[in-house]
Amino acid sequence: MALTLEQLNTASVAEAVALLDGLYEHSPWIAEAALAQRPFTSLAQLKHAMVQVLAQAGVQPQLDLIRAHPELAGKAMVAKSLTAESTNEQNKAGLTACTPEEFARIQQLNADYNARFGFPFILAVRGPRGLGLSKAEIIDTFARRSLNLPDYERAEAIRNIHRIAEIRLNDKFGYEPTEGNDVWDWQEKLAQHSEPGYAEKGQLTVTYLTDAHRACAQRISHWMRDCGFDEVEIDAVGNVVGRYQPATPEGKYLLTGSHYDTVRNGGKYDGRLGIFVPMACVRALHRAGKRLPFGIEVVGFAEEEGQRYKATFLGSGALIGDFQPAWLDQKDADGITMREAMQHAGLCIDDIPKLRRDAADYLGFIEVHIEQGPVLNELDIPLGVVTSINGGVRYACEMYGTASHAGTTPMDRRHDAALGVAELGLYMEQRALQDGDSVATIGMLQVPNGSINVIPGRCQFSLDMRAPTDPQRDAMAKDVLAKLEEIARRRGLQYKTELAMQAAAAPSAPEWQARWEQAVAALGVPVFRMPSGAGHDAMKLHEIMPQAMLFTRGLNGGISHNPRESTTSDDMQLAVDAFGHVLQQLASE
Repeated sequence: MALTLEQLNTASVAEAVALLDGLYEHSPWIAEAALAQRPFTSLAQLKHAMVQVLAQAGVQPQLDLIRAHPELAGKAMVAKSLTAESTNEQNKAGLTACTPEEFARIQQLNADYNARFGFPFILAVRGPRGLGLSKAEIIDTFARRSLNLPDYERAEAIRNIHRIAEIRLNDKFGYEPTEGNDVWDWQEKLAQHSEPGYAEKGQLTVTYLTDAHRACAQRISHWMRDCGFDEVEIDAVGNVVGRYQPATPEGKYLLTGSHYDTVRNGGKYDGRLGIFVPMACVRALHRAGKRLPFGIEVVGFAEEEGQRYKATFLGSGALIGDFQPAWLDQKDADGITMREAMQHAGLCIDDIPKLRRDAADYLGFIEVHIEQGPVLNELDIPLGVVTSINGGVRYACEMYGTASHAGTTPMDRRHDAALGVAELGLYMEQRALQDGDSVATIGMLQVPNGSINVIPGRCQFSLDMRAPTDPQRDAMAKDVLAKLEEIARRRGLQYKTELAMQAAAAPSAPEWQARWEQAVAALGVPVFRMPSGAGHDAMKLHEIMPQAMLFTRGLNGGISHNPRESTTSDDMQLAVDAFGHVLQQLASE
């Protein structure tokens, strides 16, 4: 019989510890310490209480906990001395049925890992959906994590232990993150569409108006209809738009959504999570036969990444009237213009100006997005409330010196273009750190026609600088460009810079940020506020209406724009619950 929070909250300490037995391998003290925070109002609150206990315990108790776990497919499994929970998990992952080759490979990985770190490899083998990772995924993850630094790997082991405990706790309470599972499944199914050259390698690439992109649009539109949206269309730039009507015709709309295009060889959740979370909420309203005082408009934006053409934020830009006719003449790598691609897709170019939204018809814009960074993952916090989307500026630059013989030119007579840029890069690192939440990057750096025995006479490089406010960004950019001037003068170099992009910061509207904060607090998880270093469609809508975003934690160090991008269905469920809570707040207002 499933455990309930009421049972747990009213039991004696000894009884409650017994009820939570087996969550953390041979370590009942974690649950016992967490019980001091009773009463719990949600499973999420209980889970985080245990996370806090272990975080505050220090390094040695953490190492003791890691070492209490068995090796994967190790001696304990062979001897059948695993705990019932570990047996179930390793069995679900197929580790009890390894081929001789797989078993030998895992044994070698176990030996190498233990020699490097002094503790066993820990992986939540039931995975982000709870169904079990494949043996290939387990072995690949094992090999990759064996290369981590010891402190990072200890923390990663602890994160996986918390995920194991989360799944075990769900089992005890008979809890299933139903909507989170559906959101996860939608993203997996949508990821089946990928472009030639990538699909054959199992890689995900969906760029603007390719066959894979159009297939995604069709699939999203069909799912929207299945969810009960009253109107579904693919608009003149390829956005998929679903509208769930308000209780009365004069009601305004809440605008929400995110993008469904991807970078090349990207992840499954970037953007798409923000389409499917509100879809799940609309489906729940439809199934309950419920209308709100306002309507809900969910947009799957056709283009945000700028991969096929240079017109980044094309999908959301069209909604604010920011579609430049000159973009239509841009050509992709195959020489196909945007106009030709749109005509081939059956889009009506003449209707693009009609897509502009009247802000008076909307309450505001909210967006759910995977964090795309390590912060929430490292803190073991499932959700983050975004305070501002960083403003950014980018430059395409060149440094010019004198190419000369690497063996015969004394060090004090050189005009090395690459060293000038290297010095600038080190300064940028120091300057961004002064602000705490600014970031600065030289992402592209090359010596054209460079040779191993020639001092670089020319260096091409990029500058990317971002900060939560425009004045902070501008002050950093001013300092970096001044440093570039000073370095060039001192080293006898010349340079040129070209402004490639400038985007204003988009601070969250205070009242909308507060709604997200209330929703997160109601779930029993910490309210963690953070800026967004990446750009989002919310930046464009910010120009005409109030906006605010919610982040979900990413796995694998929070990596994004990468096939390892991932999050759990439990965290997706929390995002659905938080979104639903915001809808309730708006309805009551």
